Amino acid sequence: MKTTIRTFATVAAATLVLAGCGGGDDDDSGSSTDGGDDGALREITVSAIPIADTAAIWLGVEQGFFEEEGLDVEITTTGGGAEAMANVVSGDVEFAFGNVISVMIAIEQGLDVRYVSNGTSASGTEGGFGALVVPADSDVESPADLEGGLVSVNNFSNIVAVTAQYSVDQAGGDQSLIEWVEIPFPDAPAALEQGEIDAAMIVEPFVTQAVDAGNRVIAWPFQDIENLDIAGYFATNAQIEDDPELTEAFTTAMHRSLEYSEENPDEVRRIIATYTEIPEEMLARIALPNYRVEWNRESLQELADATLEYGVVSEPVDLDALLPVE
Repeated sequence: MKTTIRTFATVAAATLVLAGCGGGDDDDSGSSTDGGDDGALREITVSAIPIADTAAIWLGVEQGFFEEEGLDVEITTTGGGAEAMANVVSGDVEFAFGNVISVMIAIEQGLDVRYVSNGTSASGTEGGFGALVVPADSDVESPADLEGGLVSVNNFSNIVAVTAQYSVDQAGGDQSLIEWVEIPFPDAPAALEQGEIDAAMIVEPFVTQAVDAGNRVIAWPFQDIENLDIAGYFATNAQIEDDPELTEAFTTAMHRSLEYSEENPDEVRRIIATYTEIPEEMLARIALPNYRVEWNRESLQELADATLEYGVVSEPVDLDALLPVE
């Protein structure tokens, strides 16, 4: 069945930087410079959304992991996956961060990209950094109860929307009987408070913000697919094939960054404060994602099947074309 969707006017434009939903930098210094024989670092640019998901690369740069691999990394912030994809395809940046469904869609549309490194994953425990939230006085107790209601996601064609829909179906409901609307994460809590929607699928720090305002979490959709990988760093296949040394250096440093972040959550919270505007008190309480090196193909296949079922892609997803070359 076809899902009912429509766009929704935003309630407010504030705090876009906090959500990573604002515009990217205007910096155009994306061209790379090969390091010389004198040991000079190679300059590269990476696009990343300024949210908790990307903490590992910020920590890796600070800790010197990329320098040790011969790379001088400049991180430019983007407003989302479409902007990041355009940056990579145009050659303005060497690598970019994007969620797995955005990259699945890009590949189906003929863009020659693939991941080189994992970036962020859902935890395998109750709770997490993405939640379906309803007002405190709502009669809704389960995602299945949302049938006939109005539920917001930040974008129709990304991992947030697909996992929210999948959560409804897993709970015994029918996601096609829900009217899904697009509302940016920063505006969703206000839309809930004003009764303009029945539920919202949001991520941190907006989950904590919504709960602080008295709303209730009814599900953690990222946990409905066990050990789900959420996003990673991708590049064009042409660059990967033409410059394998760069890919190896970046991937090695990125893996060290992920391992360091997974082992040092306090450092993750500290670094997030340097590139977002999340208040310190809230930053101490938000749920963090996992930072895992290895990809979980089983969970990605389950997600890919749901993406096909909901019409986000029209052909089965080829994970071999999506994931790093082994």
